Amino acid sequence: MSDTILFVDDEEYILNSVERLFADSGMTILKAENAKRALDFFSKEEIAVIVSDNQMPGMKGTELLARVRDISPDTLKILMTAHADLAVAVDAINKGEVFRFITKPWNDDALVQTVEEAVKRYQIVLSLKKHDEAKLLSLAQTIELKDPYTRGHCERVADYALIIANALNLPEGIKKDLKYGCWLHDCGKIGIPENILNKKGSLTQEEFEIVKKHPRWGADVARQAQLSDTIVNIILYHHERYDGAGYPLGIKSTDIHLEAKIATVADIFDALTSDRPYREKYSDKKAIDLILQMKNNILDPKLVDIFIHNYF
Repeated sequence: MSDTILFVDDEEYILNSVERLFADSGMTILKAENAKRALDFFSKEEIAVIVSDNQMPGMKGTELLARVRDISPDTLKILMTAHADLAVAVDAINKGEVFRFITKPWNDDALVQTVEEAVKRYQIVLSLKKHDEAKLLSLAQTIELKDPYTRGHCERVADYALIIANALNLPEGIKKDLKYGCWLHDCGKIGIPENILNKKGSLTQEEFEIVKKHPRWGADVARQAQLSDTIVNIILYHHERYDGAGYPLGIKSTDIHLEAKIATVADIFDALTSDRPYREKYSDKKAIDLILQMKNNILDPKLVDIFIHNYF
């Protein structure tokens, strides 16, 4: 899969600067001094990410990214501007489905990290579109490498979720999507810095707000890859709570899709019985005691009872 990045700017020194910045990245770097030249590349190159300046003669970056959306919808689009005001942001979102904004003058580390995240997302979407089970699991395991404490987590969550699904006699198609959704439920964490994921101790409020974005990010990727509604719902809603105090939407009880509620029981049980940076794992008995305390507030009580009855 492509790791080609196209930078577009009418200032030659800007293009030379980013080329030097990414010289040792292992990525293929293309440069275009205007929108027309940039569009020409799409007829002969597979481009993972385009990073475009906004204020350029002839065609603004927002218009260029809107055209790229139609020509190469999977290409991730990053807008670079010295004037990141609301009007520009709204225009870019509406016309070009922009992945991120970078303001000038940029921070080198932030720019590299943003581009790397965009490349990973591009590759994730292409993998998901193939709907290949081995690739889906491999992708989930790759995401887990960002957090060594979650190695094997996605497979265990799927196994626990299927215990509940089998007890409920759910259709085979739903169980298959449930398995895939559990494998991919944390795919949005690809956008969370590792220093936050692996932090020992409590997160700050600002750090937690970043973590809370991962269900939306993951669901966006799944939608872009045209995965089923069931898979998207599991990714989006697996941190919602039965009492409505979860995230990202704060919905509750019957408003949460069944498959997502199943995944939440499985996710929490595995989290409790796994080592974490801030604590050692609990025994199965202790974990069961804890999830029993979560009935009617965090977890659906019927699903908790079904899991406990069928797990032992």
